[in-house]
Amino acid sequence: MISKKFTPSYNLGSLLPFTIMDRYLTSELIAPFFFGVGAFSSLGVTIDAVFDLVRKIVESGLPIDIAIQVFLLKFPNFIVLAFPMSTLLATLMTYSRLSSESELIALRGCGVSVYRIVLTAVMLSLVVTGMTFVFNEQIAPAANYQAGVTLDKALKSDKPAFKQQNIFYPEYQDVIQPDGSKNRILTRLFYADQFDGKRMTGLTIIDRSTKNLNQIVVSESAQWNPSQNIWDFYNGTIYFVAADRSYRNIVRFEHQQLQLPRTPLSLAEKSRDYGEMNISEALDQLQVEYLGGDRQKIRKLEVRIQQKISLPFVCVVFGLVGAAMGSIPQRTGRGTSFGISVVVIFSYYLIFFISGAIAQAGALSPFMGAWLPNFLFLGIGLFLLIRVAKR
Repeated sequence: MISKKFTPSYNLGSLLPFTIMDRYLTSELIAPFFFGVGAFSSLGVTIDAVFDLVRKIVESGLPIDIAIQVFLLKFPNFIVLAFPMSTLLATLMTYSRLSSESELIALRGCGVSVYRIVLTAVMLSLVVTGMTFVFNEQIAPAANYQAGVTLDKALKSDKPAFKQQNIFYPEYQDVIQPDGSKNRILTRLFYADQFDGKRMTGLTIIDRSTKNLNQIVVSESAQWNPSQNIWDFYNGTIYFVAADRSYRNIVRFEHQQLQLPRTPLSLAEKSRDYGEMNISEALDQLQVEYLGGDRQKIRKLEVRIQQKISLPFVCVVFGLVGAAMGSIPQRTGRGTSFGISVVVIFSYYLIFFISGAIAQAGALSPFMGAWLPNFLFLGIGLFLLIRVAKR
């Protein structure tokens, strides 16, 4: 029997942008989708954040209001992860119910193909893909970073909020050659072993910005002087080298002020974890890692950037897989659909992490390491859809 909610009144096989069938399927998909978003994101943030925050409240004296603030800031990250899961759950539950109640059979009897029926789920999945991309780019990274800073400040109020290592900053300049061509040369190289939030230590600066004079500064520590917009260096030596690379002079100092750009400090202050950067910030960081030459960091960041791009599109893949699996003639309840969703989600993310790890090891390209799970499950979804359409 066809549900009373839906009665076909014209050719539902039409390729009109939004038919009565589309409105009906959309209304059926929305409720389980939002249920999934709430359930999966709440479960994720509880497992990842709540237990840890409760422990910090008891053991470290974390104020409850700060714990609530950190908890809310961590939510967007899990909403991003919940969007694809909820898409799979919604499509699988909805199409399974339509199949078990013979509504799909009735639609096909009206001349609607399986491909057209599933198209509605795929189009809605594209909308969710856009939502996932916005959350993953504009909201989740900033919220993750703010959560970390807030937690660090609350637990280490008398200590710096972060500590960075191997601060590396090069400056280049385009020099016009006698033949009119441009040659990009290194004019200054700034390196520091560590930065504790206040002071840098173990500094080496190669300065070639002054014509016919190069200088190398080696210093025990340095910090930015905001009142004078200058660097204060402590316990170091300056080596002056002439243009012909001959020795010029050596100056030892206990305190020396040098007019250098603040950029290395800004770079260290803005350094974030992979989960705290959007794609643009990650690409900027990748350029810095290229200059540093750490192949392991470069490879890891390349994979993470590809994963940030591929993650939103898993919504379309899950929408197709869920709709195709649900369209198979069967008699399943919501509990069974939920269980199947969990198995599919677990399988996907297991392959996602394994392929990512293989790509970081260099056995796969960063692109394939990030997109392989999507391609694999897209193939599964298309295979299931073709099988259903042939029945």
